[in-house]
Amino acid sequence: MLFSTEVTSSKIISDNPLFQRTLKAYHLVAPHIYGNVLEIGCGEGYGVELLYKNASQLTLIDKSPYTAEIIKEKYPKATIIQEKIPPLTTFADNSFDVIVSFQVIEHIKEAALYLEEIARVLKPSGKAYISTPNALKTIARNPWHYKEYTFESLSDLFQNTFSTYTIQAIQGNEKTVAYYEQNKKSVARFLRYDIFKLEHKIPSWLLQIPYEIANRMNRKKLLNKNPELVNSITLEDYSLAEHSEATLDFFCTLVK
Repeated sequence: MLFSTEVTSSKIISDNPLFQRTLKAYHLVAPHIYGNVLEIGCGEGYGVELLYKNASQLTLIDKSPYTAEIIKEKYPKATIIQEKIPPLTTFADNSFDVIVSFQVIEHIKEAALYLEEIARVLKPSGKAYISTPNALKTIARNPWHYKEYTFESLSDLFQNTFSTYTIQAIQGNEKTVAYYEQNKKSVARFLRYDIFKLEHKIPSWLLQIPYEIANRMNRKKLLNKNPELVNSITLEDYSLAEHSEATLDFFCTLVK
């Protein structure tokens, strides 16, 4: 499932608006990377280069068995671990200067333990950078997500483990708004066939394959309908701002 719609791919053209959005977080964090760095949930590794060039030591952890095959040849000095988390069983206390974990926390059932483990393996004064989608922007149930967060619920979760944190926002512009509005209308057309509202009634694992098929079909449809818009969205169309109604993803900085 590494290249499912849930793991946005750099190799699939129809993923471009989402790919640029998730890549933006890596560009935001790149100036703050130094020392011993851990990335939790690196996926296909499209953000690894930005971490690799500034870290003195880089460790990558992901549950996918394909991650090491994809990344190891290109980044031979990186340590790659296949493991489901939490806990972070491989690492001692106070091990890392920086931890990066983008688009991961929404998949974690034991989110409190996930944060406790991040705090445990961070060095004193170390920082963790986390991104996650804004739940208020969700237009259909995502069966791969255990829980999606609002600004308030994310803040409530963080304050139990970290006394110092900031929650900022990755937002788009007129171009990305046009894309997401088209996506919203297209998804609504798909959902009108779900007359019994099964989307919210069946177990998530039963919804995963239909979700993948529908989501991939929808992205291809948007590409075919407006290729210029889909292909023209770049990193520059996303920016870091204070949280507002325009928030697409939360960009969080946690300080030990």
